Amino acid sequence: HEREHHREISELTAKHEEEMEKLRAELKKEQGHLLDELRQQMAATHKAEHEQAQLQSQTLHSLELEALRLTLHNMHTSQLELAQSNLRKEKETALMELREMLNDKRAQEVAILQSRHQLEWERIREQCLKEKEGL
Repeated sequence: HEREHHREISELTAKHEEEMEKLRAELKKEQGHLLDELRQQMAATHKAEHEQAQLQSQTLHSLELEALRLTLHNMHTSQLELAQSNLRKEKETALMELREMLNDKRAQEVAILQSRHQLEWERIREQCLKEKEGL
């Protein structure tokens, strides 16, 4: 009876060991599957994060380019306005100088005409005096 009991215990132990080995093998297989699945999920997550970071970087780059374009446009506009202002001042200065020059020339011409007029008047007066004396 005792031997049979030992034999049953040995059989149960062997059966238990065999089942444990099967369970360990299944567990290892399941762990392998879960590990592969986890790796795939991590790779997909990493790829998605990388793509999102790349997209954000491109968006940021586009925004920086747009900001630079606007800054350049504003600088160009300011330079054009400054150039226009300088040209307007130069034009006004040139016009004032021309006006002064024309006024000076006119004054000279008036002085010359007055001088001629005076000479002509004196000549006519002298002629009149001569004619009076002649009469």
